[in-house]
Amino acid sequence: MPDPTTPSTATLPEQMHAYNPVTEPQLFRAVIRKRCVAFLVDAVIIAALTVIAFVFVAVLGVLTLGLGWLLFGMVFPIVALAYNAFTIGGPKSSTIGQRMMGLAVPMWYGGKVTPLIAAFHALLFWFSLTLFFPILLWCFFDSRKRCLHDILAGVLVINRPAAREPVAV
Repeated sequence: MPDPTTPSTATLPEQMHAYNPVTEPQLFRAVIRKRCVAFLVDAVIIAALTVIAFVFVAVLGVLTLGLGWLLFGMVFPIVALAYNAFTIGGPKSSTIGQRMMGLAVPMWYGGKVTPLIAAFHALLFWFSLTLFFPILLWCFFDSRKRCLHDILAGVLVINRPAAREPVAV
């Protein structure tokens, strides 16, 4: 039986990033600018969904004699997190604004983002936006144009790769 206190001679190979800015610069070109525009589009969509949810909660409050109005404080966080969880964590791996700008959000190793990770990513983004805005400037110094919340969530934002043509045999 091997001794658990001694280091193993069999080490795991270091996992490489799936997207390399040196060999695939087209995936990272103008990503920061596109993310800013996509954020504005998504903010408008989230605001519209929040207004719809506010109307629903207002009607619910009338029907429950005011008890439903306690939900007003949770409407925006729930709508914003659900929007990000189901769009980034969905089959297209991007929000509506990101799709309009031609962006995709994969995991750093190339896998798909789950809804839980997408919600966590959105939560980290909103914390960084409200608590310490300059941390968003990290992406200007990162070779993969990732913000700190992207790194912590294990995702990156890239230009949507062109569909590859099937090879005829």
